Amino acid sequence: MLFMLLRQRVVWGLVMGAALVGLDLLHRGPNPAPPKAVMNGGPLPPASAKLTVLAQGHIPMPANTPSAHASNLLAMPAGHRCALMAFWFAGTRESAPDVQVAQSCYERSTQQWSVAQWVVNRADFGAVLGFGLRRLGNPVAWLDAQGRVHLFVVATGLGGWAASRIVHLRQSPPGTDAAILQFAQPRVLPLSWLWNTSFLVRGAPLALQDGGMVLPVYFELGLKYPVALRFDADGNLMGLARMSSRRQILQPALIAFNERHWLALMRDNRINGHVAVTQTGDGGETWRDLPDLSLSNPDASIAALTIGTWQFVLAHNSSPHSRRVLDLSESANGIDWNRSQTLAAASNDAVTASGQPAEFSYPSLAWADGSLWVSYTDGREHIAWQRFAWQSLETGAKP
Repeated sequence: MLFMLLRQRVVWGLVMGAALVGLDLLHRGPNPAPPKAVMNGGPLPPASAKLTVLAQGHIPMPANTPSAHASNLLAMPAGHRCALMAFWFAGTRESAPDVQVAQSCYERSTQQWSVAQWVVNRADFGAVLGFGLRRLGNPVAWLDAQGRVHLFVVATGLGGWAASRIVHLRQSPPGTDAAILQFAQPRVLPLSWLWNTSFLVRGAPLALQDGGMVLPVYFELGLKYPVALRFDADGNLMGLARMSSRRQILQPALIAFNERHWLALMRDNRINGHVAVTQTGDGGETWRDLPDLSLSNPDASIAALTIGTWQFVLAHNSSPHSRRVLDLSESANGIDWNRSQTLAAASNDAVTASGQPAEFSYPSLAWADGSLWVSYTDGREHIAWQRFAWQSLETGAKP
């Protein structure tokens, strides 16, 4: 027995060391020039203004699908028939064999969400990749310089979520109408020599001026820490860097002060945790941990967005110990946050249709058509959404 325990500890140590060494070697490889973030998103609000709800509801679900989670919003360019697209994973329950990635788009002409469609099937893409996929989750979308949608999905083979890989899919053929969106060319991102396992994605990309982007991901096998991946304009991985020396933070969300000064706000895995912060001043080449925010974090995913110049919004669970309250907060410096409104809240005894405790979690944010859009999981059964615009407190007019 003692020998077996000792052997397990040795193996665990080798796994941890291999993951860290592999990450370090990748980071030390040839690095491109420091990137510059795209600074856009939306206008500054009037001096006295608040975000006001324009519309809200639930995104349509695929038929006979009782469970949904982890939505991601992708803003589409002007002239596209969709203002934005939403992606999420759904099935009979989380981690069930029938879980797939679903998609719907908010049509500009009708101001309605389209009928949901399946865009990633576990069995089909597992066969292409050459290994069995047991779970799918956390889809994150990006629009490249050629107008192609890229999708990054967490996929597991053997083991649970902590043994996941990140699968990268490209839209095929490019320019296809959103109503028949299809993906092909799946590949596992080469993030470590340890079978590329234990890396997951959740946060939205940060667009770069060269047409590429920075994708925030995280490592989760014993240790939990954030990693920044840089992609070129065609969606090719160019390099990566660890974003924090801490070991219990994950799911980074990026906001940008200027072209090279960015913050990453993160989920805290500790009991009684707070939103964690790290920053870079050189376009992601190096990162430095900052003190935690004053905002509580009940080990829950957050979403952050830069809108305009020095204006940031954050969707987060504000209760210290549960996900029953989801708030929207605003900041002018990324450090000091003020709650602007509650997105959703449930009483302590509220339950879902399936009898589970009610919760609102895993938010996503996007700026499209002069509006702030929010989506989030409602009770693990639906994807809820809200649309906001700035409204002057003095005149009542929307800018």
